[in-house]
Amino acid sequence: MKKLRWVMDGGFWDVDVSTPVTLDGLARPVPGDPLPLGLSRGPRLSRPKQIDFFQRFMSMPFVPSFSQYGVGDAGLCLQRVFSLSRETWFMTLLGQFNVQKFVTSLKMNGFRQESDSSWLQSIRRHLSDQSFYGLNFCSELLLTPDDIMTLSLETHGDQKTLRKKAVLHHKFPRHNFTVEAASPELFVDQHGNYWDAPFAVAMDLAPIASDSGTSCRFCINHTAGTPKPYEGHSTSKAPATLLSGLCAKCAISFKKNVDIWRSEAPKMKMVQPYDIFLSSPNISASGILGAVITASIGDNSIRAQVEDGSLSSKGFSLQARGANSAILADLFASVSLSAQHGNFQNLFLDLTRFYARIDIPSGSKFLSGATRVATDLYNSQVPSMQAVQEICPTASLSFQQQIAGPFSFRIDSGVTLDLKKDSYLSVNDPIFAVEYALHVLGSAKAVAWYSPKQREFMIELRFFET
Repeated sequence: MKKLRWVMDGGFWDVDVSTPVTLDGLARPVPGDPLPLGLSRGPRLSRPKQIDFFQRFMSMPFVPSFSQYGVGDAGLCLQRVFSLSRETWFMTLLGQFNVQKFVTSLKMNGFRQESDSSWLQSIRRHLSDQSFYGLNFCSELLLTPDDIMTLSLETHGDQKTLRKKAVLHHKFPRHNFTVEAASPELFVDQHGNYWDAPFAVAMDLAPIASDSGTSCRFCINHTAGTPKPYEGHSTSKAPATLLSGLCAKCAISFKKNVDIWRSEAPKMKMVQPYDIFLSSPNISASGILGAVITASIGDNSIRAQVEDGSLSSKGFSLQARGANSAILADLFASVSLSAQHGNFQNLFLDLTRFYARIDIPSGSKFLSGATRVATDLYNSQVPSMQAVQEICPTASLSFQQQIAGPFSFRIDSGVTLDLKKDSYLSVNDPIFAVEYALHVLGSAKAVAWYSPKQREFMIELRFFET
């Protein structure tokens, strides 16, 4: 899930969501409220390259994954990749076998009582059923030292839909530029429902991650056609922001990192840390303040959301004329605190990390609520529940603990205050993970994560993430 991208992505720049529902292991988040910025890609290895690494260097002939639903009642699946590479291109064929569906089918109608039937014949007959398989063909072309083109085709068993995707990455000196076209494109909403948009194009210009300073991000999203629930698993109404239309966003933000304390104690000599990025005990804080402007044209216009009450009409927003167009501007802010104990060098309990972040995604909504609360208190009145709710920020918490050697346990979860509920405090989308640090690579890890809400499990490979 996107929460496992951790601190470096912050709370505002949505990245592709990791999911075992598709073979390429990716889904884009549904643009919910048009604030803040909706699309910014984080650097990562493609799913075929991850599995190729597991096979070559970690002696894993098959990589398992699990999903509660997908094509043909996904369940437990095994994946293997066949690769061919040259200096300027990398080609893979990723195959998936649905173990759970195969076993279920075998139990239900696999064993017949005829005299000429045998277990081996029954298994052979079921193995020839194409509905148990999925294939993904992917080709990465190195056009220039700074340009990479990725083309992929994906199909699942007897599914008629062929998923096609083309992605172009270009590296500027201080920015990364990405253009993607997909048909259909898989999206996931805040409730965990998956949606297929018949056609989607995205363009994103994002600055290279830095510790402090000013940055500017720009993206354009276009969707066409009527979105449909992925494999018919959702009966809810499609999100309005997935309807046909064009949406452009630009955000400017300022980030500041402060080291409150950093250990100067010497590390163990001749002992390399399991992760060089996690070898220094410290306490640090950071803050982000920014502004974003969003313009949309089409059925996914912001105006429709403002009129139906899903967005507050108060604050400093500007709406363009026309039934299917709108412009909206707002502020956002974030404050985070991280603390680490241990150098991640000893065999046991030498790493304990804690991270907390508080986000204010809409400055106008926050200021509107704060004004109403202050007015009520000044007039000796009890503030309304809605006004108090508007000034309650969202929070994200993370905790990591070394178990033994390169193995560590990690949990990440969102936390919100909901004054309409009896418990007030709500835990959102907890993610449990076990990480294995790849010692010889300096800063790399294999992550096995499980999402109880989505009932999804994946093993992923990540480099240079903190």
